Amino acid sequence: MAIISTIIHEPLYRKVFVYQIKNRATDKITIDYAWCVTDYSHSVEKYNTAILFIYLVGPFIANLFSALFIIFGNAYRRSLTQTQQTFLQHIRIQWKEHKQLVISPIILLILSTPRLIISLVSECLNASHNSWLYLSAYFISFIPSILMFAVFVAPSKVYRKTFKESVRAWRQRIRR
Repeated sequence: MAIISTIIHEPLYRKVFVYQIKNRATDKITIDYAWCVTDYSHSVEKYNTAILFIYLVGPFIANLFSALFIIFGNAYRRSLTQTQQTFLQHIRIQWKEHKQLVISPIILLILSTPRLIISLVSECLNASHNSWLYLSAYFISFIPSILMFAVFVAPSKVYRKTFKESVRAWRQRIRR
């Protein structure tokens, strides 16, 4: 419900733009292009930009602080019980165990940044000349979802081991 309330302005500012191409020889319309164009006022444009940043940076900050809380919390608890090692040594051990929890949000932030840049750059553009920009923004938005395996499974030893075991079990079932 909170997300819906932050983007409720979208349908209010959408307009359909029809671009027609006429055949010069017959002077008849041969092609109709219909584009959905948003035309924001200056204040709504600033609000929309802020919401885009919040949706990009918010999950990153939440994931990053959660990962750091896990690393430092575990290191602190272990330093209280295992006094033969310093707190810094426990942090290093926890970092080795949980570094994928910090790496994954950073990779997702990097993968989501082009979508944000394209959405900020593409103001009111001539749809017929810059259709590549809209198409590339659309496909770029899928990159984080497509690379989810590489972002979460590849950096983690536990996930990678579980994945390899699953593949081995699947191959054994196929051979039978």
